[in-house]
Amino acid sequence: MSTLAAPPRANGRPRLWISPYAVMCAPALIVLAFFFGMPLYENAMRSVGISAIPGAHSAFTFDYYRKLFTDPYYVGVMIETLKVSALTTFWCLIVGYPVAYFMVRRAGRFAGPLMFVLIMPLLTSIIMRTFGWNVLLARHGLLNEALLALDVIDTPLRMTQSPAIVYLGNVHVMISFMVLSIIPVLRSVDRRLEESARVLGAGAWRAFFLVTLPLSVEGIITGCLIVFMIINGSFIGSLLLGGGTVVTLPLLIFQQFSQSQDMGLASAMGNLLLIVVLVCLYAQGRITGRRRQAHA
Repeated sequence: MSTLAAPPRANGRPRLWISPYAVMCAPALIVLAFFFGMPLYENAMRSVGISAIPGAHSAFTFDYYRKLFTDPYYVGVMIETLKVSALTTFWCLIVGYPVAYFMVRRAGRFAGPLMFVLIMPLLTSIIMRTFGWNVLLARHGLLNEALLALDVIDTPLRMTQSPAIVYLGNVHVMISFMVLSIIPVLRSVDRRLEESARVLGAGAWRAFFLVTLPLSVEGIITGCLIVFMIINGSFIGSLLLGGGTVVTLPLLIFQQFSQSQDMGLASAMGNLLLIVVLVCLYAQGRITGRRRQAHA
């Protein structure tokens, strides 16, 4: 008996296959492109003289960047910005590391309440926290009134509108980020390594500097970069506490947008701060990558 061969099926159109991961990521990518990518693109165009307004006169130029890097005033402001960011990061590390170490190794059952106290200021507006220093240190503030009541001073001291109060306010705002970056790394350090160092004759301080501190470097780097990047783009402390004594690029950007209306120069300053942040993120990735390869 002969069998009839089944007729070949007509090849249908190939179905378009879309990865489910792409479908899940699409809403987030659209939001980022619209609310993050487009403003950055517009900011970049404005910084080189190309107007984002249709029909407006524009011409490609690097005059804004040339002004930033050749004018002594703006060069000094850029140096001051890096100085404020670096010193604030340094003092946050000096104050924050002992706090993180105490919470991990010595706090015990009080670690939870201390963590709540540490996080609680982050729930308050940064403007209110910064302005609170003016209330505390004003000529007729709480500190001056207390010193006068104790006959420690005869006339109120001027403690506001100075670089010192700017650094104090910045450290107060940023210290939580430093501590929260160091705590997880310290918790991952095996205490038996410290005990072994002590058994081999190392004292408490030597064991700390030779064992604990090197093993917590990754948290220190992360905390320093986070604080540096945030302060590098913050102007609240300089505006509310400095009184014009500390001028940074973010403060100039705020003044350009609110007073001078020089959008091109303000955009160039913003792009410069963005480049600094990208360099910090790249440095963090390189450093942490090398450390992980060394430990592997």
